[in-house]
Amino acid sequence: MLEGDSFHPPANIAKMKAGTPLTDDDRWPWLRAIAAKEDELRAAGQSAVVACSALKRAYRDILLGARPQTVLLYLRGSYDLIAERMRARKNHFMPPDLLASQFATLEEPGPDERPIVVDVEGSSEAVTAEALERLNVWLRDAAVRA
Repeated sequence: MLEGDSFHPPANIAKMKAGTPLTDDDRWPWLRAIAAKEDELRAAGQSAVVACSALKRAYRDILLGARPQTVLLYLRGSYDLIAERMRARKNHFMPPDLLASQFATLEEPGPDERPIVVDVEGSSEAVTAEALERLNVWLRDAAVRA
């Protein structure tokens, strides 16, 4: 399990803590570091789950790239719901005030990215169950395609 936040350099974390949105230039090295770790694990015969805010198509291109075995799971939620959940979390460096900049940056995945889209309105248990069910279907379909 690769938590994208753990790949941010200290400068990115400091910017977010100060309430400054990250720029593309801030994000490129972060995304490349995540992709490199994914490739390292795959080369060792392991799999990986990456949790991160790949807000733009260009960001997802770095993470998905030429990795046909990689699936995009897009957790979709309304601004109000995400804001409420962010306000409830403790000890995270990104303040809820930055959510507006993230939604402004967000480019929802298009059909050509073949995303699995899961709505996050329900409980974490329900969202997890739906995500796992949809991933299992994707894996079965991938096995048929192979």
